[in-house]
Amino acid sequence: MPASTLTAAKRPPAAERVYAHVKQAVLDRRYEGGTLLTEGELAEAVGVSRTPVREALLKLEVEGLLRLYPKKGALVLPVSAQEIADVVETRLLVETHSVRKAVPAPAGLLDRLGELLAKQRVQAAAGDLAAAAVTDRCFHAEIVRSGGNEILSRLYDQLRDRQLRMGVAVMHSHPDRIAKTLTEHEEILAALTAGDTEAAVAVVTRHVGWFQNLARGEVR
Repeated sequence: MPASTLTAAKRPPAAERVYAHVKQAVLDRRYEGGTLLTEGELAEAVGVSRTPVREALLKLEVEGLLRLYPKKGALVLPVSAQEIADVVETRLLVETHSVRKAVPAPAGLLDRLGELLAKQRVQAAAGDLAAAAVTDRCFHAEIVRSGGNEILSRLYDQLRDRQLRMGVAVMHSHPDRIAKTLTEHEEILAALTAGDTEAAVAVVTRHVGWFQNLARGEVR
């Protein structure tokens, strides 16, 4: 079989390539809230026809990232105050419960959190905010997963895209926040290492609750 045929066989379908391109750009804020995307521009950017572009945009509309306007294009939806409030409320319920279950810390959890914290420090120093937001989300997800409740972990995973998008947006609009995030992650790790449940819950509540202040227009 020719190499070109093998390469083509391994390539994802056109609609999947468009979906991945647009979704990543929205999460990274290369396509910011309020941006109007046209089928023609996206087809040219990814190198496909307009048909798979429509299919991908429909899927992204269902996920709440875009709103389609016939004959005009797709509008990237901004992160709303209500969305932030809803995500924060869900995160607080899941994460305060999970951090309580993480005392005493299950095997390997503290080492894994230490590795993620070190990785996030490097990303922050390099100014890679998108990567730092991904690692931030992984830090919290690791604590949730450590509880061994697969249903709770799946629920938390459903927040992934919203968390990443909010995280990148916050880091861009509040550049001092990344330093506070690293400090609070250090405090969470220290509380878990010490086996101090109430201290761990208090830091998680303060850390996640900061986004609630953002939704209300309050910044501290």
